[in-house]
Amino acid sequence: MYSFDFERPSSVADAVAALGADEAQALGGGQTLIPTLKQRLASPSVLVSLSGIAEMQGVCTGDDGAVCIGGGTTHATVAREAASLYPALADLAGNIGDPAVRNRGTIGGSVANNDPAACYPSAVLGSGATVVTNTREIAADDYFQGMFTTALEEGEIVTEVRFPVPEKAAYAKFEQPASRFAMVGVFVAKYADGVRVAVTGASEEGVYRWSEAEAALSSNFSADALNGVSVSGDGMISDLHGSGDYRAHLVGVMTRRAVAAAG
Repeated sequence: MYSFDFERPSSVADAVAALGADEAQALGGGQTLIPTLKQRLASPSVLVSLSGIAEMQGVCTGDDGAVCIGGGTTHATVAREAASLYPALADLAGNIGDPAVRNRGTIGGSVANNDPAACYPSAVLGSGATVVTNTREIAADDYFQGMFTTALEEGEIVTEVRFPVPEKAAYAKFEQPASRFAMVGVFVAKYADGVRVAVTGASEEGVYRWSEAEAALSSNFSADALNGVSVSGDGMISDLHGSGDYRAHLVGVMTRRAVAAAG
């Protein structure tokens, strides 16, 4: 590690002001940033912690029935407080990493980082959620723009994520046993106007929607509807844990499992 200043603002406005400093970096739960600092892969002059901002904490229901989760809310809190509001989302949160990660990592940090193997991006995209920042609201389909890339601008903070609640939903993850990241994770959500299927962990471009599966499941929401529907291994991540073709196969398997779990 090296020397840097540390700011812990108590409001979003103060956080935005602090991030205006040269080479300032926002710090959510620190599950990605702290290891990055230790490896000297990033060297901000100021760390601005978002953990002390009360207005970015907690789970509630909006006037439109959406489940609203503050950007500074930990995975453990989402797993506990969203269980009766959006069970599939709570189940996803309760199986991220291990207890230490779940009690420090935040939904805002995960969504802002957009790791290609993270779980939350699939829930956000699969639910057609809205990412709220200190300046605007961004639809999930416009937010994710590739591996570690989002629509966020410099100094912009994820203050809340709003999830419309589906009729049925489930998340199925084939995890890498050491890291517990998703080798492939699929979030399936059935709404009155159709089904959304979001895949994480598989593509070199990060989280994406599987449109062919969405079309099949919108006509018949059952695992059998996916018979004959598959994805290509082209453009899939290939590493020591599995080839692109293997991950493509897992996309189909995990989607069927998610549909079966959703009922």
